[in-house]
Amino acid sequence: MSTTQSERLRGLLEPLVAARDLDLEEIEVTPAGKRRVLRIVVDSDEGVQLDECAELSREASQVLDDSDAMGGAPYTLEVTSPGADRPLTELRHYRRAVGRLIKAQLHEGGELVARIIAVDDAGLDVEVPGVKGRKPTARRLSFDEIAKARVELEFNRKADKPDKHDEKIDENKEEA
Repeated sequence: MSTTQSERLRGLLEPLVAARDLDLEEIEVTPAGKRRVLRIVVDSDEGVQLDECAELSREASQVLDDSDAMGGAPYTLEVTSPGADRPLTELRHYRRAVGRLIKAQLHEGGELVARIIAVDDAGLDVEVPGVKGRKPTARRLSFDEIAKARVELEFNRKADKPDKHDEKIDENKEEA
């Protein structure tokens, strides 16, 4: 996609996205046979609901139809949220991943798998899981140390222990 087309699309779409309190993460135009696919990726701190994507798609379609930003060739419009394996590239991406496990490639070499505990403008505090019964360790990473990072999907994360109030409710259910 040419810089001019990218800038025009961003100029048209960013106000629509911002009006919904969403972040415009990416605009991508790719060939797909005789057509093209225009993919608009949006996100927010609260995540993005399917209904929001559908409404934004209708609005974007109308704005694009009223302009010549996509030219005369046919295209398919997709409005989506970033996938779970999206790279963490912006400060807001790291803030949204607090509590999640990440895999980071470090500039000094090597790889680190850790849970994000806190994020500030300079970097992040992480907890490196313990191995073979050892306790987790805390570590500070500056953004300058990170070459690239992604959220690691966790399918079997252990839930926190229920508090005593929850245990009492469970006991009452058994008695009933």
